[in-house]
Formats: sequence, C-alpha cells, structure tokens
Amino acid sequence: MFVWRLTHNKHVVPDGEGARRYGGRWNRPGTPIVYTSGTLSLAVLEFLVHVDSDILPDALVSVRATIQESVMIQTIHPSDLPRNWKDKIIPVAAQDLGTAWAKAATSAVLKVPSVVIAHEWNYLLNPLHPDFEKIQWESAVPFSFDPRLLG
Repeated sequence: MFVWRLTHNKHVVPDGEGARRYGGRWNRPGTPIVYTSGTLSLAVLEFLVHVDSDILPDALVSVRATIQESVMIQTIHPSDLPRNWKDKIIPVAAQDLGTAWAKAATSAVLKVPSVVIAHEWNYLLNPLHPDFEKIQWESAVPFSFDPRLLG
C-alpha cells in the first residue's frame, strides 16, 4: 500500500522530528511520529488546515512511500475514540493514544481516521520501530497548489 506526505523540502527526511518537537493530534511533544495520508489529495487537505492560506510556503514536495505487506498495521476506528477527538483544540486523550502506541512499539503503522475528511484515513509511522526500515520512500516531487484552489 502507498501513503503520502506533503512537506517543505527542508523536512523531506521522514524522521518524525517535527512531531517530536511540537506534538500533534496523535502525539505529545517528545514522541517522534511521521504523519502520512492514504492519498495525496488527503495529504494536501491535511496540510492546508495547518497553514495560513495567505502565506503558503514555497518549496513544497510530495513524497510517496510503500508499506510492505509484511508490515503490521494497527487500526483505530472512530468508534474507539473519545467523543471530542475531532475538536479543534486537540484532546489530550487522542495525543495519549498515539503516544502510547508509539512507545509500546506494537506496530510500525497506526491507521487513524482523518478529522478533515470523514471515511478517509491517515497513517502514523513510528520511526523507532524496527519495521520502519521496511517502508520504502520514493524521491520527493516538487508540489505547488493550483491558484484556483485558494483564490
């Protein structure tokens, strides 16, 4: 299966450093996680909800990765989450869930529902898990937004 990242070209190395520094919906600061999406279009939307559309960064790239069939993927369904998991202010329970998964290292991949698009999925990758090395990353491809999207 394929997963996608949209990122600034300075952050193309999938090491989870940004999530480790700042935390995210599915992790507390201090825990490295690589956030990816099941499609490039979802990765774009996930990116857009986190930036000011008036100052979109230049030098964006998309990166596709292949997760080998031998890599175990755990899934968290929306019904397994607290009622407030989609709140704009990220609930601590969601961060604790992803942080606990990463620290337990029970799998290299955690499939989680997207807040942005119901019925679509994001994939959290644990760079500290031994199976992370089985994820094959393609070369980064320059990415730019169609000006009609935000105009």
